[in-house]
Amino acid sequence: MYEAYALGALDAVELTAFEAHLATGCATCAQGVAEARWLVSQLAYAAPEGAPSDMLKGRLMQTVRAEAAKSASSVSSQGVGTRTASVPYWLSAGIAALLLITLYTAWDAHRAKDELRATNERVAESARKEREAADQKIAAMTEQIAAMRRESAILTDPAATKIMLMPQKIEAPQLVAMWQHENGIVVTGRKVPMPAANHVLQLWLIPKAPGAKPMPSMALRPDASGKFVMVVAHPPDPSGIKALAITEEPDGGSPQPTSAVRWVGAMT
Repeated sequence: MYEAYALGALDAVELTAFEAHLATGCATCAQGVAEARWLVSQLAYAAPEGAPSDMLKGRLMQTVRAEAAKSASSVSSQGVGTRTASVPYWLSAGIAALLLITLYTAWDAHRAKDELRATNERVAESARKEREAADQKIAAMTEQIAAMRRESAILTDPAATKIMLMPQKIEAPQLVAMWQHENGIVVTGRKVPMPAANHVLQLWLIPKAPGAKPMPSMALRPDASGKFVMVVAHPPDPSGIKALAITEEPDGGSPQPTSAVRWVGAMT
């Protein structure tokens, strides 16, 4: 009823009830009336400029004369002290229609703006995820290239130390480890048996010091064909290591061996 109240189009009963409610201090309705009054004040600016046609002027004058005659007749029948003060129905209906069109246009523009903002946010989020995925792929490729270069440098260095890792109590081929002081260790093998599900093969460095615990190193699984290539960067000084060993450990590796040694090889 805000817009009808602002237009003065409420009948006496509605007007009395509405103003009685406003008198209670309802903040929501007070704000609604204020917005409706502002919107009604802007209706004059919403209409396009232009002069009415002669036909429209004629029809309007006919309507005004008819309304005037009707009003005069009503005054005569009710007495000199009584007159009508209601707004003509056709005028209220026209203003209400224009008001509804204005409100719908404003709502549609606001909805379109929200949709555009949401679309921009989705596009930005998608682009961010694509950049993150690309960065991860580049990082993985860079790491793989570095590992390949390190592996090549170790395997082609004639000064690298060769360690043969022999299988212990299992039917498996031997593994070969190459230790080069500057670049690290490469452990290779073919047709290596696959460890149990959720398990990996972990490399251990066995210190020379009496009573020293095995030092955990890398852990991984052979590929589907049984090919095993482990590259260990920056191992400790080989002079303090007497042997290399491999055990089967839970996925992710263990800080201490949890199973029997499957391969072992002494440093020579």
